[in-house]
Amino acid sequence: MSYLVSVLYIIAFAMFIYGLSGLTGPKTAVRGNYIAAVGMFVAVVAVLIDIRDTDNWGLIIGGLAVGIILGVPPALKTKMTAMPQLVALFNGVGGGTVALIAWAEYLESSSFTALDDDPTVVMIVGSLFAAIIGSISFWGSLVAFAKLQELLNKNLEKKLVASAKLFQLANIVLVLASIAIAVYIGISADGEPLASWWILALLVAAGLMGLFVVLPIGGADMPVVISLLNALTGLSAAAAGLALNNQAMIVAGMIVGASGTILTNLMAKAMNRSIPAIVFGAFGGSEAAGGVASASGGTVKATSASDAAIQMAYANQVIVVPGYGLAVAQAQHAVKEMAALLEDRGVEVKYAIHPVAGRMPGHMNVLLAEADVEYDAMKEMDDINGEFSRTDVTIVIGANDVTNPAARLDSTSPIYGMPILNVDQSKSVIVLKRSMSSGYAGIDNPLFTADNTSMLFGDAKKMVSEVTEELKAL
Repeated sequence: MSYLVSVLYIIAFAMFIYGLSGLTGPKTAVRGNYIAAVGMFVAVVAVLIDIRDTDNWGLIIGGLAVGIILGVPPALKTKMTAMPQLVALFNGVGGGTVALIAWAEYLESSSFTALDDDPTVVMIVGSLFAAIIGSISFWGSLVAFAKLQELLNKNLEKKLVASAKLFQLANIVLVLASIAIAVYIGISADGEPLASWWILALLVAAGLMGLFVVLPIGGADMPVVISLLNALTGLSAAAAGLALNNQAMIVAGMIVGASGTILTNLMAKAMNRSIPAIVFGAFGGSEAAGGVASASGGTVKATSASDAAIQMAYANQVIVVPGYGLAVAQAQHAVKEMAALLEDRGVEVKYAIHPVAGRMPGHMNVLLAEADVEYDAMKEMDDINGEFSRTDVTIVIGANDVTNPAARLDSTSPIYGMPILNVDQSKSVIVLKRSMSSGYAGIDNPLFTADNTSMLFGDAKKMVSEVTEELKAL
């Protein structure tokens, strides 16, 4: 039977990797998800076969049922605008599970040094590492969820960001405490009356560390933080797999850890920032909800749906730049209808996608794909930036920081050096926004007062629909 389990594990691992490779492109992403999901089902079956002699089938079946009940409805009902929060929550559950496994194994054996007749350093260190990193990931992910869901009071969040140095000092203390407790557990906690409390102390210290790391980080950096926490969850699962000698946890954890690390690095590069600067810099989000773009000092020129329609109707090329505002308004179908009318008039329509537009990588791609926008029309930043200078009209829908020319022109700007979409180089720019409030990074955008920019104020879906109606009337 052990051979069957090994074969099933190999099949599951192959499906994980093959499914992950499908996520590299929008055309294969759905299929890749299905393949990876089937792989996970095969891995679960393998585990159940491996523990077939257990007396705890009631607990196992109950646990599976609870997981399905709590996991499936949110995945089906959550809107795309809230998908980053769901990812943060699910990731946190994974980290918390690893931490609980480490705790349960400790209670089962009194001490990590009693996990086996002849425990190895890998088993001991792996278990302790899983406990620490899993707890950090769980509590940090809960904070990330709360920030993205805007559950924290804005004034409180500003104070937390301003207190970043205090949190960093506290984290140094917690790191040293966690290491000291882990060493004590691994070396000399066996058999002591209070030994079972040491692992709880370790989990508490690591949990506080997770809270204190994420609390002072601004909202603009939260997508990168979620990706980093996802990588940590994978590494903690792999470490727990080493301690338990479970190949499924080792391989799956390493896949998650490696892919999460690569994604985090790519996102950091897209913002022209290092990962340490994001984790310890506490930048972004302090004015995201209510800052007013006034520092640029230019004159705002408002436009109307009819004027916008006329500009685009007689253009040779129009580029649509989607952002989080488009996602909130659920305007993707309205945008698709508008683009179809323009294309019927011989106007070439393209979509410029910034790597960190929205609140997670691929956010805009998925939204546009929901409206049946052709994948070939969605252009990545490096492919589209050369197009703006010969584009007649660029229409920016809800995007802010990723179109801010200060990143390219103002060396004093906090986002200076961040790669952006060069929409300001277009002959004409139309920006759809509800107001002149700043973006998630909380800084002014001089694009809004540029000579070639007009502002179309209002709900994105409503205003795009009005533009569409005007196009029909031309």
